[in-house]
Amino acid sequence: MTRELTTLFAERAGDYRAGVHHCAPAALADLLATLLAGASGVVLPAGVPPEWTARLGRPTLAGDTLTAAELDAPGLAVLTGCVLAVAETGTLVLDGGAAQGRRLLTLIPDHHVCVVHATQIVADLPDLVRALPDPTRPLTLISGPSATSDIELSRVEGVHGPRRLDVVCLPPG
Repeated sequence: MTRELTTLFAERAGDYRAGVHHCAPAALADLLATLLAGASGVVLPAGVPPEWTARLGRPTLAGDTLTAAELDAPGLAVLTGCVLAVAETGTLVLDGGAAQGRRLLTLIPDHHVCVVHATQIVADLPDLVRALPDPTRPLTLISGPSATSDIELSRVEGVHGPRRLDVVCLPPG
């Protein structure tokens, strides 16, 4: 079941123009370094596992202390995890927990890279509600890079958040 959910999640996230990357845990540090190679700096929320950043080779910034103006620096990227993800909608769910940081971190930098473990993927929104570890925490739901089509129905990306979203899917185990 987990493999099917991961496949559906990847398809749906790709439909929203997110870059979707499947990766074995042993290759994660190298893939993250590649995805973040063009960034001027990488913002890290508290709780990001050190093995994720082992090969970054970029300046890293502690996300807990940065202001909105500092997060808006050109070329800045953010690397996070998530609490859960929804296969049916290709949606990442963040609740501000470990490796996720405060909401501001994922709404301002131009590039967001999020690591998702296959075991974090649930089928649909009712399953999401049942699986939330703490349903009282504020949630940020992310389905693709920021986009709007309200001006003459032309899609414009990056208006209210990151222009690029890359999702790294790790297999179970």
